[in-house]
Amino acid sequence: MTRSLLVSMKAGDVMSTCLRENVGVSAIEQLTSGGVRLVCMSSDGAERMRVVFKPKLIQGDVVRERFRPRGGPR
Repeated sequence: MTRSLLVSMKAGDVMSTCLRENVGVSAIEQLTSGGVRLVCMSSDGAERMRVVFKPKLIQGDVVRERFRPRGGPR
């Protein structure tokens, strides 16, 4: 099961909810199409947050920002 979730909330609200639920966050990224991409530290944590964020989960494709620079390592 994937550890990433797409949530239609602000990053701060997602982080505070994860802290309240004692779920570790590996990464959080703003989506250009709105909302955030959350990557939990464990698949169990991700499953817990899927239950908590169920009404706020984004279904389908989203637009993400380019994370890595072009051109490879130097």
